[in-house]
Amino acid sequence: MEMEVSRPLNLRCSVQKYDWGKLGEESRVARLFSRNSEAEIEPERPYAEFWMGTHESGPSFVVPGESGSPDSEPVTLRKWILDNPGFLGEKVVDRWGSELPFLFKVLSVAKALSIQAHPDKELARVLHRMRPSIYKDPNQKPEMAIALTDFTALCGFVSIEELKDVLAGVPEIVELIGDENASKVLNIKEQDGYMEVKSILRSIFTKVISASKEAVSELLSKLKCRLNVEHKIRMLTEKEQLVLLLEKQYPADVGVISAFFFNYVKLSPGEALYIGANEPHAYISGDCIECMATSDNVVRAGLTPKYRDVQTLCSMLTYKQVCIPYHLSLGFPEILQGTPLTHYISRYTPPFDEFEVDCCLLPLQESVVFPAIPGPSIFVIVDGEGRMRMGSASDEVMVTEGHVYFVPAHSEIGLTAAPAGPLQLYRAGVNSRVL
Repeated sequence: MEMEVSRPLNLRCSVQKYDWGKLGEESRVARLFSRNSEAEIEPERPYAEFWMGTHESGPSFVVPGESGSPDSEPVTLRKWILDNPGFLGEKVVDRWGSELPFLFKVLSVAKALSIQAHPDKELARVLHRMRPSIYKDPNQKPEMAIALTDFTALCGFVSIEELKDVLAGVPEIVELIGDENASKVLNIKEQDGYMEVKSILRSIFTKVISASKEAVSELLSKLKCRLNVEHKIRMLTEKEQLVLLLEKQYPADVGVISAFFFNYVKLSPGEALYIGANEPHAYISGDCIECMATSDNVVRAGLTPKYRDVQTLCSMLTYKQVCIPYHLSLGFPEILQGTPLTHYISRYTPPFDEFEVDCCLLPLQESVVFPAIPGPSIFVIVDGEGRMRMGSASDEVMVTEGHVYFVPAHSEIGLTAAPAGPLQLYRAGVNSRVL
C-alpha cells in the first residue's frame, strides 16, 4: 500500500572516487558529498562523481524516518519507488515501469576521462547479454552536461574540412595511417554519399585507434619534439596545446593522437552539451551537472587504464557529424543555453525522452514555485541555503548546499532563498514532452 508523502524525501547519495576527479576540498563533488552525508573530506583522495538516483552502482538512500521509512534501516530510493510506484506518475509507469528513467550527477574533472561512447538500446542489450560483467545495463545512456565552471570536452568528429587540415598539418597521423589512406580523406568531395564517406572515416579512425603501443609511443615522441620546436617560432593551436596536456596525463596513449579527430568544446557556466548514443566524447576539465538515462554502459578506447573495447567502439560510432555536407554543418555539437521558464528558472531540454534539467538561481529572500508535474523530480542544492515546502503543506524544511530531495509526481514545490545570500539548485525530471 502506498504511503502519503507530505514533503520531499531527503536523500543520502553516493560518491565515486575515480582517479580523474579533483582532490579533496578542490572538488565540488567532495563538498556536496560531505554536506550530504556528514562525511569528512580526505584531502588527498580524488572525488569525481556525486550520484543521485536509483542505479545500483551508486544508490541513493531515503533518510531514515522520512515519510514512513524505518528509523533503524535505511531504504534505497530504488526500493522505496518499487514499493510506491504511484509516486512516479501514471505516464512514467506506463512507459518505464517502476523504474526512475534518469540518473542525476555532479562531476568534478581534474584530468581527462576516457575516449568513449554509449551504446544505443539495441546494442546495449546485446553487449549486456554477451559481457554482463563489463556492460552491466541493457539500457541506452544518452546524456547532457551543464557547466558549473568553465568546462572542456571532446565531442563528435570534426568536419571534413577540419579533418583535411589535420592530415595536412599533423604528419605523424599520415605516417600512422599511410599516404594511400590519407589521400582517400583528402579526396572526399561534398557530393560523395554518406555511406561511402562513413566507410573511409571508419577505416581511418579504426587504423589509428588500433595502432600498437610501440607505434603510438614513437609517434607521440615525434609529435612532442616537433611541437616543442615549432612553439619557439609560432603560437600552438588550442588543439595542439590540448594534445600536449593529454600526453602528460596519459603518456603513450592512443587517445592522445585521436583527439585531433574530435571537436574541442569549451563551455562557459550555464552552457550545456548533450551527447546521443554512439557518439564519441571525453570530458577534459571542470565541474558540471550531468543527467542521463539510468545506465552505466561505457565503451572505451583511449585515455584510460580501464578495459578498452576498440572493435566495438569503432563499429558502433555514427561518424555522422563529419559526414554532413559542408553547407549544412561544420560538424560542431549544438550548445544549449537554457530556455527561461520564469525570471529565476531556465530549462535544458535535450532530444531524449528520459530527462530534462532545470536550473534555478534565486536571489536572497526571493521565492519561486515549481508547478506540479505528472512525473518525478530530483532536486540538488549546489550553493546557498533557504526553505522548501511541498504543495499546500504548512511545514517547511531548511535546505542548504549538498541537500538532495526526491519529489513525487503531482507535487508543487515552493522555494525561498535565505537572507544571507542567493540559492542555486538544479532539478532533474522526465522530459516534459512525454508527460
